[in-house]
Amino acid sequence: MGRLQRLFNWFKSDGAPIDEADARALRLEFQSRYHQFKLLLNANNQALEIMTELEKALAGNAPFGMKFIRSRVMGAYTRVYQIVKHLQALAPGKYKALSDRLETIRLSLESMLVRHRPAESPAPLVLPFSVLDKSVADQAGMKMASIGEIANRLHLTVPDGFVVTARAFRLFLEHNDLKTEIQRRIQSAEEEGYHQLYTTSADIRRLIQEAPLPPELEAAILEAYRELAARRNREPNMAVRSSALNEDREGTSFAGLYHSALNVSRDHLTEVYKQIVAAAYSPAVMAYRFSRGLADEDTEMCVGIMEMVDAVSGGVLYSANPMNIRDPSVIINSAWGLPKAVVDGTTATDLFQVAKSPALSITRRNIAAKEKKYVCYPAEGVCRLDDTGPEMMQASLTDRQAIALAELAVRIESYYGCPQDIEWAIDGAGEIILLQCRPLQVLTGSPSPPTARNDQADLPPALFQGGITASPGVASGTVHRVLKDVDALQFPNGAVLVTDRALARWAALLPRAAAVVSEKGGMTGHLANVAREFGVPALFGAEGAIDRLEGREQITVDADAGCIYPGRVQSLLTLSERPPSNLMAGTPVFELLEEACQLIVPLTLLDPDSPAFKAANCQTLHDITRFCHEKSVHEMFRFGKAHRFPERSSKQLRARIPMQWWVLNLDDGFKTDVAGERYVDIDNITSIPMLALWSGITAFAWEGPPPVDGKGFVSVMFQATQNQALLPTVRTTMANRNYFMISKNYCSLQSRLGFHFCITEALVGDRTAENYVSFQFKGGAADFNRRLKRVRFVEEILDGHGFRTAVTKDALRARIEQYDAETMIEKLKVLGYLSIHTRQLDMIMANPAMVERYRVQIRKQIDTLLSASPAQAG
Repeated sequence: MGRLQRLFNWFKSDGAPIDEADARALRLEFQSRYHQFKLLLNANNQALEIMTELEKALAGNAPFGMKFIRSRVMGAYTRVYQIVKHLQALAPGKYKALSDRLETIRLSLESMLVRHRPAESPAPLVLPFSVLDKSVADQAGMKMASIGEIANRLHLTVPDGFVVTARAFRLFLEHNDLKTEIQRRIQSAEEEGYHQLYTTSADIRRLIQEAPLPPELEAAILEAYRELAARRNREPNMAVRSSALNEDREGTSFAGLYHSALNVSRDHLTEVYKQIVAAAYSPAVMAYRFSRGLADEDTEMCVGIMEMVDAVSGGVLYSANPMNIRDPSVIINSAWGLPKAVVDGTTATDLFQVAKSPALSITRRNIAAKEKKYVCYPAEGVCRLDDTGPEMMQASLTDRQAIALAELAVRIESYYGCPQDIEWAIDGAGEIILLQCRPLQVLTGSPSPPTARNDQADLPPALFQGGITASPGVASGTVHRVLKDVDALQFPNGAVLVTDRALARWAALLPRAAAVVSEKGGMTGHLANVAREFGVPALFGAEGAIDRLEGREQITVDADAGCIYPGRVQSLLTLSERPPSNLMAGTPVFELLEEACQLIVPLTLLDPDSPAFKAANCQTLHDITRFCHEKSVHEMFRFGKAHRFPERSSKQLRARIPMQWWVLNLDDGFKTDVAGERYVDIDNITSIPMLALWSGITAFAWEGPPPVDGKGFVSVMFQATQNQALLPTVRTTMANRNYFMISKNYCSLQSRLGFHFCITEALVGDRTAENYVSFQFKGGAADFNRRLKRVRFVEEILDGHGFRTAVTKDALRARIEQYDAETMIEKLKVLGYLSIHTRQLDMIMANPAMVERYRVQIRKQIDTLLSASPAQAG
């Protein structure tokens, strides 16, 4: 019997034939509704994908910028607008309140996204150090403001100098019309990912360095230098240092990522200024800015120009141990010559540890073989000496100098009220000069040096032992050596960065790195600082590690214990598991994301059978999405009834399992017409995805509810009293039914099995690029913690079968797409199986032995299911 005839037979009332013209009109209307329904589902899937992206961004460990927020927020709104439009086409005039709710949310989101820059008050192009303090951080940047603060409030010794302000930076960009070009390139990099950063960075830096300075800015810089020279009675060479807005703030140090130029003469100041500005768009800086959620306008580049200190020795001191919050010792790293060797991590350094109480005293002294040092050339520039002669094994500080540095650290920490990271130098006269001061991130991890693990008897022989814990933790990944820039271009996600020197420029790779191993460097270097901010385990000073790891693929780095093991050592990884730090919390971009997501992500309409499940009660875009999906299914199933069409237009599936399954044939999902019958047999189904799901649903008989302990039973009863819809005795319109809507290549299953809800949608056909399977899973009768563990249990299984998964509270979403039909059929079998056999498992999730028993059983049965001969695909 033809398709049109079958449709004609549908549209009858009590068996009486209807007019052919009416039948034709009904066929056209049904086809139109089916088209709107498919468009609604497509927009629904896209909206949920965007919400998943936003939820992942809220974790704070994925890079994004303002472009990401604007595009995803408006993208979510656009998809939900389409969903509402298609539902209203299915049911004209029925859900008017949806448009009002959607418009209210849109206006709120737009008001959030409009960025109002405060009116700019007149500011000078240059400020002398003598007027700097933290109150001018928005003009001078936090780094130079801090220098001014300790000089002008604590009266400590800093170099003389001046800062080229944020207003000067904006003037420079506007003078050359660079802002639009820079923003265009940055947005492209945000969209295309990390691999585009290097090309984008090179383009932007070239634009800046080739652009001329505005005449008034060049004049202001040279006049400020002339005044400084007059104060010093000579024309000194200068150190030119970055001082970007938000640099050296707590949690966003940009440690070592910007550029500094040392020992610069007057004649080259303006060109070097442009180099420092251009370095604001280096790959390392751009990667850090995206990862920390800093908008481009919040990292405007101020530049400090200070008298160069020709240091006898220099280094970095921490006013507390950054590896252990319970250890208040002052940590000093020092080397001969300029402090550059210490902060760059290019040579071994001396280590002094000074106890603060009862009186300052040196408790540890490690004198390293300092093979290199940096010194100033007499005319201009710096030189690296690779032979330090007899100084190599001599301490670069006397005990008296170490105590004096510790006194300064204690004083500065007391003033700021938090631990500080301080760069210093000692000049030829023995005077301590402070070059930089910023908040120090102190971790609660293991102390340094590494502490051996005595409780792990099952560990394999270590490939390497030793080094310094620069950032705590354990991680595993493939070895990727990075010795030059071209190596960085090929760095894969999740690899272990193995390098000879802890260079600051490798910080661009940290968002993708599992761990870092460096033959040189210490805990006070820039790369160590940024690794701690990102929570990436780092083992530095690992001499010989490169050769030891030659030819190795996967390794496990235990930075806490200073050990590197072959392969993936799961026992260590499990022991060291901890939730990733939300690195972006408190940043301007992240705060905007949080605010916007409150109107997008939360789901408050949970129970479709509740009287509160109304369009007027939708508080978020997710609420509207959920409401429209639920109502679209209802509208499709009630089409026949609305036209005096009997309910048998949806057929009950004959099944040998004690649940009701109803099937609505949208197009060509049946082999033969069953218009005059109430039931349909599975043998009459041609829908490829439905048959795959059914194969998984029926592959193994459900054993019934798992044994429940007393706590599990009490949890179930409590939840049932809180949510009456969970009680099986409460009858609702759809509580006892599971609904398939099908065509030959499409299936939508909305099921309520016990206490949990599943929505599965799939398109499976010959066009691989269009194939997809999506799955939503929520609910349960136990308390929240058990429900969450059950969701994580299901997530673990789906991850193992190639699904992209996302968990929000006790709800799981999973998706896989663009695989051939055979692969998609396998994935649907897995979903069908899980939808039946994870019923009520939430009640035993507090019992590890029971969980492991079911994990083994489920994996074994899925393997058996997938190894069996394929089910017929219709």
